[in-house]
Amino acid sequence: MRAFLIAVGERMPAWVQGGYAEYAKRLSRELPLELVEVSARSRDPARAMSDEGAALLAAIPKGAHVVALDGCGKPWSSEELAAQLARWRTLGKDLAFLVGGADGLAAPVRARADQQWSLGPLTLPHPLVRIVVAEQLYRAASQLAGHPYHRG
Repeated sequence: MRAFLIAVGERMPAWVQGGYAEYAKRLSRELPLELVEVSARSRDPARAMSDEGAALLAAIPKGAHVVALDGCGKPWSSEELAAQLARWRTLGKDLAFLVGGADGLAAPVRARADQQWSLGPLTLPHPLVRIVVAEQLYRAASQLAGHPYHRG
């Protein structure tokens, strides 16, 4: 099983690239995580959301289990995410985590998602979400592997 973090936005600052890369490297054996960046070009919010949505949908690997990162989704504790990861492993499918742009996810993206995950009530900068998702996936994989990283 592989995981894909499909996110709107390109050419992130070095701190974002470095933070994401650190956790993706740590995950490489337990859950290979690949970042797929899609373009965000329109200044019109409605057009941007529509274009971003189409790009996100086009980037989903065939047959993947799709998890949309959305404020209306289900918030999971680190332990609950580990349980989700254990369930996802039994599906025998790749995972695709979708992160929208500044205006959120288009309705067709939400409709395509098999699950929606909320990182909580805080509004986070979308570049930071990449790091948080990678770190939490690493924490979940570590917990399942009995690694001491997660000390909850």
